[in-house]
Amino acid sequence: MPELGFKKVTWREWLGLAAGLLALVALFFPWTTLTASRPEIEDVLTSLPAGDVTRDAWRSGFLAWAPVFLLFLPGLAVVLFGRVEAVRRAGLPHLWLMAAIAALLLMLLGWFTLDWQFDADQRGILSAAGIEIGAGLGRYLGLAAAVVSVVGAAFDVRARK
Repeated sequence: MPELGFKKVTWREWLGLAAGLLALVALFFPWTTLTASRPEIEDVLTSLPAGDVTRDAWRSGFLAWAPVFLLFLPGLAVVLFGRVEAVRRAGLPHLWLMAAIAALLLMLLGWFTLDWQFDADQRGILSAAGIEIGAGLGRYLGLAAAVVSVVGAAFDVRARK
């Protein structure tokens, strides 16, 4: 087991953990929201229960919650095991980079398939009513965390050379 001397953790490793924690916090914010441009429809949306108008990551599907864990777990691993030379030589920085890139790609895929959370009939009804399906704050925070993690991991891989 590595010695837990947190003073030796590099800024890149702390950045990875911070990105993972930010992604975990983002799980609790809305990931999908419904909005309307017409005031009468917007009034109807505000009168509905919040769970019908916004969705958190758990209710937004696999492409919302899975990338969060692809950010958090490697971020935690680099802080805990990043000072163990054998683990670094075995490819921990590269694993972190690949996981961060995969999380970023999954988040982008989730963003582009945002309306697929609803079936064709629901999308038709929402569209006819002038209701738009949009990204919530959690999706923006998650994407920011993924970008930060990719940058931190890239710097960590470069520092290894």
